[in-house]
Amino acid sequence: MRDWIERLGDIEPLEDAVFDAGLVAEMQAHAARTRARPVRFSTPTFKEYDSQEIKGCGKNAFPAFSITGGACALDCDHCKAKILEPMIPATKPEELDRKVRDLVMLQGLQGFLLSGGSNRRNEIRYDKFYPVIEGLKRDFPEMRIAIHTALTDVAGAKRMEAAGVDTAMMDVIGAQETIEQVYHLQRPVEDFEATLAALSATKMEISPHIVIGLHYGQLLGEERALEMVARYPTKALVLVVVMPFYATPGTFATVPADDVGRIFLRARQVLPDRDVLLGCARPAGMHKRITDAYAVMAGLDGIAFPAEGAVAVADMIGRPWEQAHACCSIKLGQGESLRAGCAA
Repeated sequence: MRDWIERLGDIEPLEDAVFDAGLVAEMQAHAARTRARPVRFSTPTFKEYDSQEIKGCGKNAFPAFSITGGACALDCDHCKAKILEPMIPATKPEELDRKVRDLVMLQGLQGFLLSGGSNRRNEIRYDKFYPVIEGLKRDFPEMRIAIHTALTDVAGAKRMEAAGVDTAMMDVIGAQETIEQVYHLQRPVEDFEATLAALSATKMEISPHIVIGLHYGQLLGEERALEMVARYPTKALVLVVVMPFYATPGTFATVPADDVGRIFLRARQVLPDRDVLLGCARPAGMHKRITDAYAVMAGLDGIAFPAEGAVAVADMIGRPWEQAHACCSIKLGQGESLRAGCAA
């Protein structure tokens, strides 16, 4: 049988892609440990999606809400609050309650992501929204709710848990320089680990995120961040790739896809028994096609909005796959993963 590097050229969307042969060979050498793991292609409904291999969902089955609209006090260099723009604004508790209930009735909403912009200490003030979450979980006990926590403490984590949040997500940063220069934040790396510890002490499913290339497109702190995550019983790790599209022109380099692939392989080695997922954010075009192919070959467990060719790579190496119309960090339960059609 031909090696993976040769067979990749048979996949039409990847016929012009350039892969690192040594990296692909290393991934192939580890295939026995990951081939049986199904890869989950997530197509959450807060973004329109369609490809030749799998289809998106017309229903708003798992939207994202921002409690600050498009506002964020940190204005981080990599994001500039742009990631909030596609989210549904819900700046008042009653607004969130009404919009969620409307979507339950009209579009069969199964869950949602709650997010928002941070204050200058990288905290998001959710407290006045917790009674809404409590009421929604009481009336719709099967609803799954995920939240971007930002930095918090033990008391804050327990309030999230008590309100009924199912999945908590946070960025883990392993370099002090990145915190200060990119985030414009005067808090130590240890505060990020303390947040991870506080969240992990609850019954919520914890899905930390690591942004590859967050330090202006350079790799700095990713290894330390992986080690931090490995110390706590998280449900999953979500990897994303910094997107210079959002940044001031010239401030960020694009992380080479080969370097991203090496982080994928390292994450799989550091966290062999946990879900490692590729989240929504990553550069587009051929970079995304190569990145997603590496994610499949490295044994990652899920990919959000997969690029053309990703399904073909899974088929090529013999990995089973499934589709779900939800955020990659949260599972809606049995029956929600589909190869075609919309989750009801």
